[in-house]
Amino acid sequence: MPVDPWGFTKVPRQDVPKRPVELRLLDYKPVYERPDEESVRAQARRCMGCGVPFCHQGCPLGNLIPEWNELVLDADWRRAIDRLHATNNFPEFTGWLCPAPCEAACVLAIGDDPVSIKQIELSIIDRAWDAGWVVPQPPERMTSQTVAVVGSGPAGLAAAQQLTRSGYTVVVYEKSDEVGGLLRYGIPDFKMPKTAIDRRIAQMEAEGTRFVTGVDVGSEAMPVSRLRRRFDAVVLAVGALRPRDLEVDGRDLDGVVQAMDYLPEANRYVAGKQEAVPVSAEGKHVVVIGGGDTAADCLGTANRQGAASVTVLDHNPTPPVVRDPLANPWPQWTRIHRKSPAHEEGVEESWATQTVCFVGDGTGRVTHVRVRTVERRFDESGVRSFHPVEGSERDLPADLVLLATGFVGTGADDLLGGAGVDVVGERGTVRVDDRWSTSTEGVFACGDATRGASLVVWAIADGRACAAAVDRAVRGSTRLPAPVGPHDRAL
Repeated sequence: MPVDPWGFTKVPRQDVPKRPVELRLLDYKPVYERPDEESVRAQARRCMGCGVPFCHQGCPLGNLIPEWNELVLDADWRRAIDRLHATNNFPEFTGWLCPAPCEAACVLAIGDDPVSIKQIELSIIDRAWDAGWVVPQPPERMTSQTVAVVGSGPAGLAAAQQLTRSGYTVVVYEKSDEVGGLLRYGIPDFKMPKTAIDRRIAQMEAEGTRFVTGVDVGSEAMPVSRLRRRFDAVVLAVGALRPRDLEVDGRDLDGVVQAMDYLPEANRYVAGKQEAVPVSAEGKHVVVIGGGDTAADCLGTANRQGAASVTVLDHNPTPPVVRDPLANPWPQWTRIHRKSPAHEEGVEESWATQTVCFVGDGTGRVTHVRVRTVERRFDESGVRSFHPVEGSERDLPADLVLLATGFVGTGADDLLGGAGVDVVGERGTVRVDDRWSTSTEGVFACGDATRGASLVVWAIADGRACAAAVDRAVRGSTRLPAPVGPHDRAL
């Protein structure tokens, strides 16, 4: 069936159905249900097959979106997964987790609802797994070259798979007890089932990739020098895990916890790795400070643990309901007031709110968060600042405060020091040149370790591009794709 350029006028956008709130709060199963085949094909019909598909530019992987939309419309699912895998090693990761900058760049988004690209992408890979089309792709022949990849998040996994399929002997080192990086214990199961990781790891092991868990590279037990002696190249894909702290009075009170101390423990409990969680929101008034994905993950987790209430604070003003075409023109990422599924489950949002201090009960336990309303202003150079509104201070009850204020570096100081690589001061990320090479010969870096905390789609794109750079450096040339450069940024 040819693309119908007027299909979007005949078929309205229909988002993926979600489980009822009252049911999904009882467990940690995925929020989204699986749509039926016909509804997915109907959504694919909305794609106009643009002559210049801006969705390509919105996606750092360069996913061939109009091509696999047309194939889904024709019910040619087998060819659709081939086109999807041509640019994306792990479409289930992006299908579950990516906020879809491709949809913001969809031409329809100029004046209509964009094509539901994420829904179609995830449906393609789900259909492929069901049909047994996702199989190991071992190299036709092995070379003598070896590569160590440190970190098993999406960037490390993408780099490892590309290099393994090119004939390298690849060993992935992960300091945790399970492979997956933040995908494993940083992302709650209600956002992505962990079977998505497990199936890919099984595929990669069958292709020849080796995984070593429980090893902290950079420690005395595994110094970086050992890897440099054993391998032709080392790829650092350690993420950006150092959380930004909030330096206000009362920060040391019991009950004020970093989100990335809270979430992994909760996710380990769900995975059956421990009998209880050290910090639970059950019966507590919870305040989450921060407005990003991590804050939403804390919100969803706290509600499932039985929180009495959850309030989310953000110092930015309330975003607009619709895009401002002058300040935020298409095809930029749409800066509007978005609500994740977690927000549907119970939350009090407090925008333009700044934390003044934490108040305790005299025994070292937090009881309140003192906040104030702020106004955002910009100077002549466009630099923003926040100014308190006089008389706006107030106290919010808080038995548990979760800090989800972003990340400021890798947190892998011993590893980076042992590797002797340069670090970008303010961002705390690894400095690389245009070939993904660090200041230490033979050591490369990619993903959040170089870019700072970013999206899963950028991590996979970085991993693919870094693999091509490693291949070129070791062999002198490469046929591997490099979808992005290390200094590329989103639209």
